[in-house]
Parts: sequence; C-alpha cells; structure tokens
Amino acid sequence: MSDKTSQFLAKGRSVKRADPWSIGAAVIAILVLLPIAAVFYFAFFPSENIWPHLLATTLPRYAANSLILMFSVGAITASVGAGAAWLIVMYDFPMRRWLEWALLLPLAVPAYVGAFALVDFLEYAGPVQTGLRGLFGWESSRDYWFPPIRSRGAAVVVLSGALFPYVYILARAAFREQSGAPFEVARALGAGPLGRFIRVGLPLARPAIMAGVAVVMMETVNDFGTVDFFAVQTLTTGIFSVWLQAGNLGGAAQIATCVLALIVILVTLEKLSRRRSQFSSSARGFRPVVRTPLQGMRAAAAAIACFLPFFMGFLLPVSVLISHSLDAADWARPGLLRALWHTVFVGGVAALLTVIGGVFMVYGVRISRRKLPSMLMPVTAIGYAAPGAVLGLGILVPLAAFDNWFADGILALSGWDPGLLFTGTAAALVLAYVVRFFAIAQGTVDAAFGRISPSLPMAARSLGQGAGGALRRVYLPLMSASVGSALLLVFVDAVKELPATLLLRPFNYNTLATLVHEKASLEKIAEASTASLMITGVGLVAVIFLARANR
Repeated sequence: MSDKTSQFLAKGRSVKRADPWSIGAAVIAILVLLPIAAVFYFAFFPSENIWPHLLATTLPRYAANSLILMFSVGAITASVGAGAAWLIVMYDFPMRRWLEWALLLPLAVPAYVGAFALVDFLEYAGPVQTGLRGLFGWESSRDYWFPPIRSRGAAVVVLSGALFPYVYILARAAFREQSGAPFEVARALGAGPLGRFIRVGLPLARPAIMAGVAVVMMETVNDFGTVDFFAVQTLTTGIFSVWLQAGNLGGAAQIATCVLALIVILVTLEKLSRRRSQFSSSARGFRPVVRTPLQGMRAAAAAIACFLPFFMGFLLPVSVLISHSLDAADWARPGLLRALWHTVFVGGVAALLTVIGGVFMVYGVRISRRKLPSMLMPVTAIGYAAPGAVLGLGILVPLAAFDNWFADGILALSGWDPGLLFTGTAAALVLAYVVRFFAIAQGTVDAAFGRISPSLPMAARSLGQGAGGALRRVYLPLMSASVGSALLLVFVDAVKELPATLLLRPFNYNTLATLVHEKASLEKIAEASTASLMITGVGLVAVIFLARANR
C-alpha cells in the first residue's frame, strides 16, 4: 500500500472518529438555542393575540421605563467605572492600592440585595431619617422633605452601584495597556489632567468602556428583583405580569421578543460603533504609564471619588445585612438551610454540566472543522444576552408539555404515574442555568484551548491516543485552571440568578435568591439578610479569584 493511500485512509478514519464530536457539538448548540426559538414561536403564533392591547396600554410604559433605566445606569456606570479606573491607573494617592481591589467587591452583592438594604437604611424608620428628626427636632414627615426611596431614581442608583465594576474592570485593563507616550505628548502640548482624559485616554479606551456598558445594559434589562422591589414596571416585570397574572402566554412571549430585539440592537450598535476604528498602540514606541503622585486636596478628592462607589455598592449594603443578621434569631432554621442546599446543589450541577458541555462543544468544533457546528457555536452566546425571564418562558412551557406527554404515555403503558420529571423537579432550573451561562463556559474554555500549542495534542495522537485520549491526557491537565475558573463563575452567577429561578422552581422549592426576594417582599429584613450574606459570601470567593487573575 502506498504512502498516499495510507494517509488518505488514516484521514478518513480520523474524520469518522471525529463525527461523534461534531454531532454532539451541534446537539448542544441546538439545546441552548431551543428556548429562544420557543419564545419566538409563542410570540408569532399566540392562542390569543393581545398585541394591539399591549401597544395601546402597558407596553409603552414598560418600554419607556426599561430604556430610561438602561441609559441612565449605562451613563452612570460609564462615568463611575471609567473615572475610577483612570484615577487608579494614572495617579498615586492614599489607599490607591487597596481601593484598586475594593472597587471589584460590589460584584459580590446582587442588585436586589442592595435594593432592600438601601430602603432599610433610608426609609422613614431607618437610621438616616431617624437621626435627622432627632438632630433637628422634626416630629413627622410633614416637617421636612426627603426624596422618595421606592422610585425609579433609587433603582438607577442601586443598579449603578452593583454594576459599575463591569466597566471598571475593562476600563482599568484598557488604561493599563496604553502606552504612556501619547499622554506625555498631550502634557507637553499643554493639556491638563481633564484634557488628557477626554482627548487621549477616553478615545483609546472606548471599545473596552462600551463593551462594559453593553454588559451593564443587558444586566439592567435582565433585572427583576430590584425593579419589582421599587415597583418600577419594566419589560421584565411585564413578562411576569402578563403571563402569571393575566394568564396570557402569547402576550408574555411578545414582550419577551421586545426584550430580545432591544438586546440585539444594543449589541449591534456597540459593534458598529467601533467597526472602522483602530485602537491599537504601537509596540515599538510603547512605554508604561508612570503614575502621577497627588498631594493635599487633590489626593483626598481622588480617594473619596474612588471610595464612594465602593461604599454605595458594597460597604453600605453589607453593613445593613450584618446589622440585621446579628438580630436574626436563628441562623440554622430549616428553611434557610434547605434553601442553601438547593442553591449549592442546583448551582453545582448546572456549573458542572455547563462546563462539560462547553469543553465538548469547543473541542468538537476544533477537531471536526465542520461548518454547521462552527456556525452554531458563536450563536450559543445569545443565552447570556437573553434575560432570565425570557429563558424561563421559553423553557417552562415546552418542558411542561413534554412532561405531561411522557407521564401520560408511561401511565397508559404501565399504570404508574411518574409525575412531572422536569418541571416538577429542579431539572428545569438546571437547564435554564446551563442555557443562560453557557457563553461564560464556552468563552473561557475556547480561550484556554487557544493557549495550548498544537504540537502537544499532535504528539499524543502520534503515540496512539484518540481524540478523547488527547483531551483527557493533554488538554484538560493544561487547562485545569481555566476550567476551574469557568466552574466558579457559572456557579456564582447561578447562585445570584433570580428571574428564571422564580419562574422555573418547583412548588415550595426555594433557593437563596428566591428566599431573599420572598422575605424582602414581606419586609422581613432580618430573615432576608442571612440568606443575602450567604449569596454575598459566595460572590466574594469569585471576586477574590477574579482579582488574583487580573493582577
């Protein structure tokens, strides 16, 4: 047998061996995309079309509130995140090194936790207004004016305090990677600190800042706990109202498509805004940025400017939680421990399945080189852009129909009723978390695969290892840190997820997030604070890991 013939046969055998990976990658992509497809189906083929009624009544209000929240939170987080990153990278002042990492901590506090902590702190019976009445001798609310706490403005403040680290992380990295030469030239031409920031630093870091703002806006649209607590009607709360209260699935799906369209427009505009722009710096003339020491009032102002976001996003809510949790009668009450177990179990299983699916899909696409999986893989990232309420809608109804069909078939054949296997258990929650956070695992794993030299798996294949053997013996040991990071990030996001959990949890099945929402809605702050601290503790682990990875 000639060499060319043997090579052709070997190539054919490798393609056949790669087929299961290619098929598996396509199946995973289809499973991730099915909930989104289901939402569009319900929207375009409703049993009762109330779209004209929505347009004439509630939809404009939902859309207006959502847009106002998105752009307000986006503008504030862009200013706070980029401004803090600029001060941290470009200047030296007291507490700078500590604040550099403290500004990441608000990521550990979900926005809905910060919402009821802020209300408890600023409400009429809270310490601020009580102190004002005691200080000035006021006797009732008629004696003084205080801004309304449960309002859209308060929701903007809470969401901005919880989400600005997304912009801060990316802006800080962008400022650190810039060469100091343009800033030295601008200084020589007479530009002051503000001029250098606006004319040099900000344009060069704009892609990173806009990417962070896009994430912030998507998280704002996804939020349910904060806006529900502040009684702000948005598109997300509209999905809950139309579906659960009005009982109209088609109307809820139509609102969900509006949310998805808003997200698609947002992402498209962000990409188009930097399509023809180049922001790379020349490696030849690269010089690291030298921080400018600040003295006196300027140093104090910089420290205060960086401390305030940390105070609003982390220190204030955590202090309120700790003060109430110390008053809680029992940290080990059965409902809390049961919610903790549910959270750890569902989040852990979802993280494991998500990362396994991400590894399988990325590896299958890489070794098969088929067009269909390669085209589907980027599209699976839409799950992260889709709000939890949208995914809950797209998962619950098809799964409920399958559950009933399957249970009726088993009952007809055997006389035994197995019950609802998916919607009656935590399986639907696990699926929602997998779909929602698949992009995190896929992106992390794909980056890890790209850092491994192709010669290593080729050597393993030449020693008789198949595709599975090369993955198990070469790739996974080398990318164990990235896989661990993906597991942690998916787990933490699953712990904090609220809208999908509220829609998909079985009856009497609480997680820490739903327990916090339930207790806070009943104004039982002490009972909500303990579960909130547990969520924050889990988030802190991820933030510390993230801080170490971004040194």
